Amino acid sequence: MFRAEAGMSRRELADRVEVNPQTIGFLERGDYKPSLELAMGIAEVFGVPVEMMFSFEPFPSLSQTLQTGGG
Repeated sequence: MFRAEAGMSRRELADRVEVNPQTIGFLERGDYKPSLELAMGIAEVFGVPVEMMFSFEPFPSLSQTLQTGGG
């Protein structure tokens, strides 16, 4: 969500944190767990605490959040 709201492509984010754009796709789908360094780098790009973007527990999906009025 952060990347989309910023109007940033996967490639642009990948370039900023020095990873392959596929890595960003894997992260967004939940298919890959980032290193601490990568997680902190991505959080820094968006100016938010790392725990706002990454958690041991899955975040609710956007559709669930919208249905329950959260967000």
